[in-house]
Amino acid sequence: MESTVLPDSIRPPRLQPGIGFGATGTLRSSSSSLRPGVTVPVAPLLPSPASLSASSGPPPPPPPLQLHSLYGGVGAGLGPGAGGHCNPGNPAVLKEAVEAVVRSFAKHTQGYGRVNVVEALQEFWQMKLSRGADLRNGALVVYEMVPSNSPPYVCYVSLPGGSCFGSFQFCPTKAEARRSAAKIALMNSVFNEHPSRRITDDFIEKSVNEALASFNGNREEADNPNTGIGAFRFMLESNKGKSMLEFQELMTVFQLLHWNGSLKAMRERQCSRQEVLAHYSHRALDDDMRTQMAADWVNREQSMARTIAQELASTERELEDARLAGRELRFYKEKKDILMLAVGQLSAANAATLPSH
Repeated sequence: MESTVLPDSIRPPRLQPGIGFGATGTLRSSSSSLRPGVTVPVAPLLPSPASLSASSGPPPPPPPLQLHSLYGGVGAGLGPGAGGHCNPGNPAVLKEAVEAVVRSFAKHTQGYGRVNVVEALQEFWQMKLSRGADLRNGALVVYEMVPSNSPPYVCYVSLPGGSCFGSFQFCPTKAEARRSAAKIALMNSVFNEHPSRRITDDFIEKSVNEALASFNGNREEADNPNTGIGAFRFMLESNKGKSMLEFQELMTVFQLLHWNGSLKAMRERQCSRQEVLAHYSHRALDDDMRTQMAADWVNREQSMARTIAQELASTERELEDARLAGRELRFYKEKKDILMLAVGQLSAANAATLPSH
């Protein structure tokens, strides 16, 4: 497939890496020691750059894992707080960049004229599957409308690998919301095919050096898998040859484990960082994992009232901000779904304890 060329004025910088569906890994440790469910405070085993040099002790509830050199500016590519063209403060440039990619895609695949982005996105992934892409769940693109009786309407789209995007414009109709979501997803799907979006030896070396420079690390840390930067290198090395979007799908698992406090719990069960990384690098985010995480939030709610409500309000704000910025949304969307699952579990538990009449 021909690569897209954008004008210099709107050409975005590096794409953010945005859950693979590999087979479940096996470890020497017992399976119970590696279950994601916990009831302890959050502390990262694979830390964010901000926590690479942090002092010991449990930190406050963390933001999404920030893998320094893999976040940057095209739609899905903006980590929270990252710079670049495509941010909430510059929606016009984001829209222009998206439209440019869609027009270029239409030109190269269907000739000039208006492109049906919903059909184009599905055809793009069907093409990838036909060319041997490892899509274990097939090539189906799934849309989800947020229930609403009036505009603006919001739509999410999940790609076959698990990445999620959402409508990033004010959408007066449900059809327009669907098209908006398809546009940003198509843009990122196309960009993800470019050779520069592959994890190579050169990319790994540059990324690790940037992380060392940003957090005053030393070369010994990068070579030691028991340090944060060493774990970062281990993850990159383990995913050599994959695209940035594939890597982000994988990292969503670790973001959720970090957010839920599961990584600290596994460390307290004497699981080494390498074992946890190796195990969850081949573990799909499934209903069992979500249910266990939801149960942890039920336990927190029972210990401190309104814990879930506060976390849900914060998560909904994060999801909204990320959607309007055109970012990859899987982490925020999964957090919200897990918290809503916890609300359901809590309601069921409360109903079961009500006295019968």
